Amino acid sequence: MAAVGTRDGKTFRQTHFFLTSLRTTPEALLQLVRDRWSIESWHWIRDTQLHEDAHRYRGNGAGAMATLRTAALNLLRLGGFQSIRSGMQAVCHDI
Repeated sequence: MAAVGTRDGKTFRQTHFFLTSLRTTPEALLQLVRDRWSIESWHWIRDTQLHEDAHRYRGNGAGAMATLRTAALNLLRLGGFQSIRSGMQAVCHDI
């Protein structure tokens, strides 16, 4: 699978290789990998920008905070921010 994009204004291209014992078609395997990484990229944003893994909420607090974080990320996206980090910086300075 090839990943192509830009970071810090520079174009990049990465090739990813996967090894599996799963018997499936290449197309189905590609879809499984893409589905998995779409979830992982969401969790990466939550951890790097919101430091979700550092919190130790218990009971209903964990679910409530996860819901609030999801709402905040969705509001930033709806607000037109392409970058969660820049959106958080703009909002934090606007309180």
